Amino acid sequence: MTSGDVIPFGQAVRAWFLISLQTFGGPAGQIAVMQRTLVEEKRWIGQQRFNHALNYCMLLPGPEAQQLAIYVGWLLNGTRGGLVAGTLFVLPGMLALLALSAVYVIWQDTTLVTALFAGIAPAVLAIVAQAVLRVAKRSLTHPVFIATAVAAFAALALFAVPFPVVIAVAAAIGWATHKRMPHALANGGGHGGDGGPAPLIPDDALHHAQPSLRSAGKILAVGLAAWWLPVAAVALLTGADSVFTTQGLFFSGTAVITFGGAYAVLAFVAQRAVETYAWLTPGEMVRGLALAETTPGPLIMVVQFVAFLGAYRDPGVLTPWAGALLGALLTTWVTFVPCFLFIFLGAPYVERLRHNAGISAALTGITAAVVGVIANLALYFAQHTLFAVTRTRFWGPLHVQVPEFATVNVLALAITTAALIMTFVLRWPMLRILGICALLGIASLLLP
Repeated sequence: MTSGDVIPFGQAVRAWFLISLQTFGGPAGQIAVMQRTLVEEKRWIGQQRFNHALNYCMLLPGPEAQQLAIYVGWLLNGTRGGLVAGTLFVLPGMLALLALSAVYVIWQDTTLVTALFAGIAPAVLAIVAQAVLRVAKRSLTHPVFIATAVAAFAALALFAVPFPVVIAVAAAIGWATHKRMPHALANGGGHGGDGGPAPLIPDDALHHAQPSLRSAGKILAVGLAAWWLPVAAVALLTGADSVFTTQGLFFSGTAVITFGGAYAVLAFVAQRAVETYAWLTPGEMVRGLALAETTPGPLIMVVQFVAFLGAYRDPGVLTPWAGALLGALLTTWVTFVPCFLFIFLGAPYVERLRHNAGISAALTGITAAVVGVIANLALYFAQHTLFAVTRTRFWGPLHVQVPEFATVNVLALAITTAALIMTFVLRWPMLRILGICALLGIASLLLP
């Protein structure tokens, strides 16, 4: 174990690998998995420290759950820990979606896979529900922050307020609370007083890495080179007008505008991919999104499916399969490499801000809003898991997603009920719950 390791590196790799196999359900499910594993079970990181890292990641473009994994991996094992955590976080989903993309091209049918994930999705609902309750219990330590969480949920779920506005207002509330009611922040974190052992990374400890312009310049140079050299190489080898160069540039741009998570940018991606570039049809975009929502890893991984189909149909001088593979891998690369750059560049500075009372208070306000954000994502995921059709209803300023109750998925409802019982009543381990629900999904193929 090196001097920068909080835990043995091999032990960390095994833990991140197990976490990577459970990252279903979009950011709400992924944050839930890390909350449960890292904060509650292994006690590697305190709740305040976890929240602080999550708050920073929420401010960044890109998949916040993967960025959180990179940040915590960096805290535990330095740069190599962040690289391993972030890579493993997306690897299972990337491989699964790559295989499913090939299956779709060959057979246009993913019935067995759909049945498998139809069982897993309800299990994720139970896991997310548990995470929302636990994070709320430990983070909402004052009526001001409870109100902030409720307001954030309502703003997103009922009024379609842009995500950056919600976060900015929450930060202002946290800062104002610090100025007017500093006592409200006195107990605003810790490990929740749950009686367990102290975390390996205490909430009040500073990370050993010292921020400096020299190290930031080195990280920026290496990160930008890693990000853009593959795009430049593809442009030189296949031409500036090839589908691969277009995808590399388009999805590099997408990676830096995805504030508020994948849902905030998917409409833009779908419009450009379908109407402007004609890489796939509207129906295929929907099927790709369904596959991405039910495979492990960030939801933004759907861009890999988009690139796979687009490059398969316009491979240039390459064979269709070689083109599809190149397009998918390049798109995945330019989507996720920026996440490592943002964390390694900013985390040393963000760590030093934890003891700045005003900024810490603003981030505490964001913590409260994040509870509402996760609850909103859970609601979105629940609606699309339990109902085949949802529609947006408008009543004045209200923009509400309302499910068509006649389209309820009885099987999903039954598996969700079983998963809730296994989670809250029987208190079974997460992997066991996921396994049982996956089997129930496959068994549904036997039903008429």
